[in-house]
Amino acid sequence: MLLPTDLLGEWVLRRRVDDRRAGVDGIVTGTTCLTRTGPDEVRWDESGTMTFDGLTVPVSRTLHVRRADDDRWTVFFADGRPFHDWVWGERVDHACAPDDYTGVLAGDADRWTVRWEAHGPAKDYVLDSELRRRSHPAD
Repeated sequence: MLLPTDLLGEWVLRRRVDDRRAGVDGIVTGTTCLTRTGPDEVRWDESGTMTFDGLTVPVSRTLHVRRADDDRWTVFFADGRPFHDWVWGERVDHACAPDDYTGVLAGDADRWTVRWEAHGPAKDYVLDSELRRRSHPAD
């Protein structure tokens, strides 16, 4: 299992968005940077552009991954709300009423993926993210 501290550095981000409810696909391209902010915390910053339904807009988000006393890691939103457990290669759940989200983190120290599916009365979409370690500034 890879820990967030195994993935420190800058990553090339490519995310496919499949909004099945709207019948629209989109793509996010940009970077993800994982930075140690303390012995038990990693900051996860994403920035880039999203092209979706004919529009291109800038996007960004920040997450925090924190280790608990029992050595388990948890991902939190920027505002401090818990998002999901950091579990590698197994399904994680995030209940966000009225919809349910399931996700999987998988891969290795040079390329990893994050897949989220949202189902419910308000949403029906799949987000497939691929993160590839930046090998040099031109990537």
